[in-house]
Amino acid sequence: MVDTNNRNYQKFPTLTPDQMEVALRFASRPPVNFAPGDAVYGISDCEAPMWLVLDGTIDVLRRDGLNRKAPITSYSKGQFSGEVNQVAGLPAIAAGRAGLQGCTALPFEPHHLRALMVGSAELGEIIMRALILRRVDLIDQGGSGTVLIGHPDNADLLRLQGFLTRSGLPNQVLDVSVDNKARALVARTGVLPDELPLVVCPDGQLLRRPENVELAACLGILPDLTIDRLFNVVIVGAGPAGLAAAVYAASEGLSVLVLDEASIGGQAGASARIENYLGFPTGISGQALSGRAFNQALKFGAEIAVPVSVEHLEVVSDTLHLTCSGGYKVRATTVVIASGARYRRPDVENLDLFEGVGVSYWASAIEARLCAGRDVALIGGGNSAGQAVVYLASHVAHLDLIVRRPLEETMSRYLVDRIAALPNVKIHIGLELHALDGNSATGLSGATFRNLLDGATCHRALCHMFVFIGAEPNAGWADSLVEINNKGFIVTGAGTLPLETSMSGVFAIGDVRAGSTKRVAAAVGEGAAVVAQIHSALARSC
Repeated sequence: MVDTNNRNYQKFPTLTPDQMEVALRFASRPPVNFAPGDAVYGISDCEAPMWLVLDGTIDVLRRDGLNRKAPITSYSKGQFSGEVNQVAGLPAIAAGRAGLQGCTALPFEPHHLRALMVGSAELGEIIMRALILRRVDLIDQGGSGTVLIGHPDNADLLRLQGFLTRSGLPNQVLDVSVDNKARALVARTGVLPDELPLVVCPDGQLLRRPENVELAACLGILPDLTIDRLFNVVIVGAGPAGLAAAVYAASEGLSVLVLDEASIGGQAGASARIENYLGFPTGISGQALSGRAFNQALKFGAEIAVPVSVEHLEVVSDTLHLTCSGGYKVRATTVVIASGARYRRPDVENLDLFEGVGVSYWASAIEARLCAGRDVALIGGGNSAGQAVVYLASHVAHLDLIVRRPLEETMSRYLVDRIAALPNVKIHIGLELHALDGNSATGLSGATFRNLLDGATCHRALCHMFVFIGAEPNAGWADSLVEINNKGFIVTGAGTLPLETSMSGVFAIGDVRAGSTKRVAAAVGEGAAVVAQIHSALARSC
C-alpha cells in the first residue's frame, strides 16, 4: 500500500509494464548495457539524457564543488534518472553509475523526453512531478551544486546567492571565518580578501567574485545563442507575463526564446506569499509560482537565457534583430516586451553604499536570515510591501512600517488586517525616508525619517531597511523604438492588434505596458492573450 505521507513514491516512481511500453515509443536510441561500476552520466555532463532502467540498477550520488559526495538513491527496473535539468539539456547536477550487477537502460535525450511528457499526459505528469521534487530535495538538503565561500553578509556573496536561489539552483554558503575547509581552499588557491567570494562550480572550476553572467556561463545554464537561428518569438522578460507567453507560444509549436537580464520571476518572484492569485487558496510564494512556470515553459520546448539583457532592437530585411549583452545577436519574426518594472529608489544620499548590505528591494529567506532577531524598517504601502511585512515579522525583533498614507488606501484588506494583528510591527503614517546612517565597513546602523506635514524628523536604529515604494517601467532599451506615454510605459493598440506596439511585430504585455493592471493574474492573462495576436502577425508576414 502506498504511503501518501511520504513523497518518495512520487520522487522515485516505478513505471508499470504498460507505461514502460508507452515510453519505449519515445526513446531516442536503443538500450545501452553498462558493466558494474560504469559511469552512466557525470556531474556537469551537458545534454545528459534521462535513463529508464530496463534491468539492473543505477546508483545516484550528489557532489558539491569541493568534491564531497553523498549517495541519493538507486534506480531499479522501471525507474528513471534525472531532474529538471534533463528537460532542457542543461548540465547534470547528480551523477549515475551502474550498480553491482550492471544495468541496461534506455536513454531519452531532452527533445525526446519533452516529446514523451507532451505525448503522454499520464507519463508526463509522473515524470515532471518526480523531476521537480528531486530538484527541490537537492536544494533543501544542501551538499550539492555550487559552493560560495566568503563572509555571509558580503554584498557580492548575497548577490550570487540570490541569483542562484531565484534560479532554483542548489547552492551552499561556507563562512570563510569559521569553516576550516573553506579557509584552507582560499589559502591554497591564493585568493585575496578583496577577491572573495570564491565560487566553486560543480565541475570544480573556481571563480573569484564573478558577475552573475560569468557564473551562469560556468554552470552551463545559458543556451547557445551563437548559432544563427530565427525564432518565431523572442520574449524579453521572464516574469509572470513573459513566462505565460512562453508557455502558450511553445505549447502551440512556436519556437520561443526568453531573455531576462536578472532572474526568473521578475518582481513577483520576490514576493514572499501571493494569496490573491486564483487557484491557490493557501497562497504561493512568488519564487514557487515562477519556478513552476519556468519548468512548464521548458517542458514545451521554450529556451530561456538568464542573465542576458537586450541592448538594441532593429529591423533588418523584415526581420527583427536584437543585440544582447555578451555580444549575442538574436533574430526573431516577432518580439514580446515583457520586461516589467524596476524598483523605484528613494532619493537619499549614499543609498548605493548600502544597497545589498542593509538596503533591499525584496524580502527573501536570505534577507530574513540576516535580520533574524534584530530591528528593521520597511518603506511602502502596496500589496508587495504588505506581503513582505507579514513574512519578515516572524523573523525580526521589531519592524517599523513607514508609509505616506493610511494602509487602507493602498493595500488589500486581508493584508491590512493581518499587519494590524502583528505585535512587533509599528505603523508610522505620514513619514518618508530622509537620511541613512552607517558606513561601508560596519553597514547600515540607522535611518532618519521626515514628517510630511511639519518637516520634523525622527531617528530609528536598525540593521536593515526594505524599500517597496513602487516601480518604474523597465524598457529603457526600447523607448526610442516604440511609442511610450509620459510616464515611460509602452503604448499598445495603435494598429489592428490590441497588444502590438507602434513597431510592427513588436508587442508589449504586463507591467511595462501602458494601461495594464498591475497584478500577477492580469500579467499572466496578457501573456496568454498575446499568443493569438502573434499568430496573426506571423500570418501577416507570410
